[in-house]
Amino acid sequence: MTTSVIVAFLFGIVAALLAGMVFLVKDNGSRRRTVGALTLRIGLSLALIAFLVAGYLFGWIQPHGVTP
Repeated sequence: MTTSVIVAFLFGIVAALLAGMVFLVKDNGSRRRTVGALTLRIGLSLALIAFLVAGYLFGWIQPHGVTP
């Protein structure tokens, strides 16, 4: 369950980044959509970090090393 939430956040972050790039290239005078898309990306990134911290604190996510 937590893996699918993390992947959904990552896809949302990449989609917002791509939307910001498209708006930056396509919009000639107005940059409100570009700022909105990049603000959404920052919000999703902060939400992902908060979810990872909460997952660690509540025991949903267990840390593991590279070698067992």
